[in-house]
Amino acid sequence: MTTAQLDAAPRGEVEHVFSMPPTPGAVSGVRRRVREVLADWNLAADTAEDVLLVVSELLTNAIVHALPPATLRLSRRQADRCGAIRVEVTDMGPTTPRCPSASPIDPDEHGRGLAIVHALAAQCGVHAHSDGISRWAELRFAGG
Repeated sequence: MTTAQLDAAPRGEVEHVFSMPPTPGAVSGVRRRVREVLADWNLAADTAEDVLLVVSELLTNAIVHALPPATLRLSRRQADRCGAIRVEVTDMGPTTPRCPSASPIDPDEHGRGLAIVHALAAQCGVHAHSDGISRWAELRFAGG
């Protein structure tokens, strides 16, 4: 194999699956693992940061609003001169409503996650199925 072949980005689709433990700090641990995958994929820094932000928002949404377990699927499709990263988080659906907390949620700190995902993604959506609910976002990038 030549050096050029070793450095070339793989073609087709590549997928990684991460289980999400319902514990404090779990999102940051999964983010570190995703950062390593994105580095292996040689994504531009700005694209990698956008993907990491979408991963954080979708995982946090699953932890705060859904029943465990949550699973992250990260996949990359690449064609001639462009590609796409798909971030998909599957959980077991919404939790039962919680008791009102003594301290109200600060709207400056919460409630913007899905708006951020919509702003960064070329496409996004929700899919209910027998294994739970999947929220997904697809981010596109140039390269080939």
